[in-house]
Amino acid sequence: MAKMKITVLKTMANQDLADKYCEPGAQVPCGCFTEGQEFIIEPGKKPEKFCDWAWNDLQKTYMTMRQGGSFPGWMKDPDTMISCCTDGIRPVVFELKRLSD
Repeated sequence: MAKMKITVLKTMANQDLADKYCEPGAQVPCGCFTEGQEFIIEPGKKPEKFCDWAWNDLQKTYMTMRQGGSFPGWMKDPDTMISCCTDGIRPVVFELKRLSD
């Protein structure tokens, strides 16, 4: 099974929602990731220091790609997929890239 790389493409903040729903001082945008940050995924292992919430959200895409699946008609590169965590206040967008052996 090929290794994969996750790259943080974008961190976002919905400050209006944070102001309305979050406790004062909530960190917006997400403090777990910085744009351009990269993680190499060894087969079957969560990257070290990767947010558990985001990892849970990426699992379906990761497992599909790990088993050779792709997203035809959607992504230009069959070895790439864009996905994000489901934090509505401070979502993070990731690129998952299947690496050649």
